[in-house]
Amino acid sequence: MSIIRAYAQGIGFLSPEKWLAISLVCLNLLIAGVSFFEPYLFGHVVDALASRDSGSAWHLISIWASVGLGGVIASVWVSLHADRLAHRRRLAAIAAFFAHVMGQPVAFHGRYHTGRLLRIMNTGALNLFNLWLGLFREQLVTVFCAVFMLPIAFWMNWQLALLMIGLVIGFACFNTLAMRWTLKAQRDVEDLQHSITERAGDLFGNVSVIQSFTRVAAEVLSLLSIMKRVTTTQAPVLRGWAWLTVANRAVSTLTFVAIFALGTHLHATGAVSVGEIVTFVGFATVLIGRLERLAGFIGSSFLQAHSVADFFEILETPNELHEQSDAIEVSSVRGDVEFEHVSFGYDPSKPTIKDLSFKVAAGTTVAIVGATGAGKSTAMSLLYRAYDPTEGRIMVDGIDIREINLASLRQAVAVVFQEPSLLYRSITENLLVGDAQASSSELEAAARAAEAHDFIVEKPKRYETMVAERGRSLSGGERQRLAIARAMLKNAPILILDEATSALDRGTELRVERALRSIMRDRTTFVIAHRLSTIKRADMILVMEDGHIVERGGYDDLIALGGVFARLADQGETLSLAAT
Repeated sequence: MSIIRAYAQGIGFLSPEKWLAISLVCLNLLIAGVSFFEPYLFGHVVDALASRDSGSAWHLISIWASVGLGGVIASVWVSLHADRLAHRRRLAAIAAFFAHVMGQPVAFHGRYHTGRLLRIMNTGALNLFNLWLGLFREQLVTVFCAVFMLPIAFWMNWQLALLMIGLVIGFACFNTLAMRWTLKAQRDVEDLQHSITERAGDLFGNVSVIQSFTRVAAEVLSLLSIMKRVTTTQAPVLRGWAWLTVANRAVSTLTFVAIFALGTHLHATGAVSVGEIVTFVGFATVLIGRLERLAGFIGSSFLQAHSVADFFEILETPNELHEQSDAIEVSSVRGDVEFEHVSFGYDPSKPTIKDLSFKVAAGTTVAIVGATGAGKSTAMSLLYRAYDPTEGRIMVDGIDIREINLASLRQAVAVVFQEPSLLYRSITENLLVGDAQASSSELEAAARAAEAHDFIVEKPKRYETMVAERGRSLSGGERQRLAIARAMLKNAPILILDEATSALDRGTELRVERALRSIMRDRTTFVIAHRLSTIKRADMILVMEDGHIVERGGYDDLIALGGVFARLADQGETLSLAAT
């Protein structure tokens, strides 16, 4: 995405408060008028004093005071409301980015590291804030000064005005050259900054692994190596902008000297008065000061431009899970499920699921077995549209799930994952993810059913105990039982148990299985499990191999068949058939 387009989108982000933004633009125009009107009045005051016309001088001074007061009032109003506007829009930008990213499918999150996304969100929103605040607080005034001051100066004396036009052209040329020289290097710097964030995020998230393998010093050195590359890559960028500052200062000084020299010559010939020279010096002083601040603003905006471009690039990423504008809102789901010639692959050239077809009546319990990599978990992830099939279709209650409102579809499906994901919140808040309206008694009932209540009440703050990031303060079994309780609270008509009891000891597993049987009753349940005791109770067993269903039927029928399932069952009660 081009820098100009990125910043244009940044300005467009102000549209929800466009009338406030327009009023700030108008007041900036007023402040610019004051900025060039004051030197004009100053020059006339000097001429009045030189001609000993004190009456005119006092009249001009009173006008000057009124104009100055108006400028002060406008500046105060701009300062107050520009800050508030920029802060509000920054928070709105963060909210929009967060909502967009959270709505993206799993495949999107597989392409972007969490650390990179967080850095893009925070840095991009902060730099947009700097853009909005800088424009409304100072830079619009500079632009308006250049637009209006130069024509007036040209009308007063075209010869002196040419020097000021040369000043503006010099600033524009030098800034353009600096941006062209440093554009690619700054892109490389931004990519390296993303790498630092990604690496740090990985290390923080896997601190136990890093420490146990005594990799702390090595990883710190690796991070320092990337930082050194940042410094090396950014050196020519900083050098280019440093030379720009020197060039801008040189042009400013030469312009001042030239105005005095030419003004002295013109005054000697009677072409201009002392007051007019003073006016032009005032014009130049205002213009140079503002152009130097504008150059600094352009420089900082250029250094921040790639982060803004990255922000809008993510924000414009289309959602691969397209939701139809007339998607159906399903409020009551029976639970009939049908896979019809479904194929899917993370890499389209290498499908993981191949021509998968089966039909499950509402209330049926289906066990899905197969070796690691057979495609069991992948197939079930298609049911709640973590991904969409590349071929075929999936129907719930006879409706293609792509025609169902995504939120209502997912509300109808509860999942207990093999790796339970818990939030950095209290136990209560983690359980409320299942049902935000659940009462305390309902929370406790679900926790008791999932064999979680006893360990919860032993915690320092019971249900208000904070769960560490990724649930690291809990054992694997405790995390899994909270995940089961959360799914119980959701009370969805379709239930997916993806190795839901794999992290539990045998005694606890038996108790939880009793609880699961109660919530499985009258629900369509898909069980990915390695315990034969669980598989035996299923109404139907699907045996998967290399993305295909190779066998299907009841437990006794499949044993009698003497095929793949019979061979797996012969390997014993604790056979590990891990989910993909």
